[in-house]
Amino acid sequence: MDGVYIAGVAETPLGKVYDHNEYSMFAIAAREALDEAGMTLKDVDGIGVCYMGDEGTVQVGEYLGIRNARHLDSTDLGGAAYESHVNHAARAIAAGQCEVVLVGYASRQRTKNQRTMTGSYDLSSLDAQFQDAYGLPSPIGHYALIAARHMYEFGTTSEQLAEIAVAAREWALLNPKAYMHDAGPLTVDDVLGSRLLAEPLHKLDCCLVTDGGGVVVVTNEARARDARKKAIRVIGTGESQTHYRMAQWKDMTVSAGAVSGREAFGMAGIGPQDVDVLEPYDSFTVTVLLALEDLGFCAKGEGGAFVEKGALRPGGVLPAMTSGGGLSYNHPGALGVLLLVEAVRQLRGECGARQVPEAEIAVAHGVGGYLSTAATVVLARD
Repeated sequence: MDGVYIAGVAETPLGKVYDHNEYSMFAIAAREALDEAGMTLKDVDGIGVCYMGDEGTVQVGEYLGIRNARHLDSTDLGGAAYESHVNHAARAIAAGQCEVVLVGYASRQRTKNQRTMTGSYDLSSLDAQFQDAYGLPSPIGHYALIAARHMYEFGTTSEQLAEIAVAAREWALLNPKAYMHDAGPLTVDDVLGSRLLAEPLHKLDCCLVTDGGGVVVVTNEARARDARKKAIRVIGTGESQTHYRMAQWKDMTVSAGAVSGREAFGMAGIGPQDVDVLEPYDSFTVTVLLALEDLGFCAKGEGGAFVEKGALRPGGVLPAMTSGGGLSYNHPGALGVLLLVEAVRQLRGECGARQVPEAEIAVAHGVGGYLSTAATVVLARD
């Protein structure tokens, strides 16, 4: 993986977007990210997108005028897709297959009112008949089962889960682009006092529903030298999966991140103690808890104790969700690309009031499905 960099990053319009469609949102971010990289659309010879049409790369490529691309990737790992796309792009670049890959996503799920409390079920599939028919709401009911199991096995408390939401809000108050920037601070009592949606998860244990997205430019070392801003090196990647239906998951307290993290950290030659900034997927508070354990920041079952004294907050021992995360910054349905954007900005030192001092190594950890998939990217400042 030597010599692969992220040379440009950008967000799409965020929050509530009424004056663009998904493709024009993507185009805005693509042009900004390429400008940071010292490039234009004419330089792009690879595309990694997901949830951008039935034939993702084809439709995005046509809209942007990118023809004859040599690397095309619409791998669907849910919210982990974009860390996965960086993994695949990095390998293709290292192999000389391509030189400049756009990885990204845009969504208007909020303004289109696309999300529901129950999800949608295809009861024509055999496995769905044995699970979905019993009314488990998707995805929140599935994550509630995960949280309940962790509580049962390890004594984790709702107060400990709530601390994760409190930490995310503290970071969001430092980020002018965060959806909840002006909402004021949270307390553990605020989280526990919010409506119980699926026991043991409260409303404030759950991510936002917003419009948004982002783009990152992955390239080789030679092209990265032309970047207008500091290019950030990709030093480790990994991905894995465990299950599709909850009934097929062997251990509901161990996610696919246990494998993807081990692969990424091993390739990078680092350990958890070397990480300065963590950008975990925070669809729910329990998602972060399992990431901390599976990536090795604490032992299995000790995630609650690890977070309860403010470890993830500004000034804590492991700054995490530094944009405000999916809980307080933005969650457009597939958050993974925005984890990469924030990780790169932290390593460049561009984050103003929320900047983690002297950050040299950052980890973006995407998760998809019902903790079904995971992809991990380790980034370093040269």
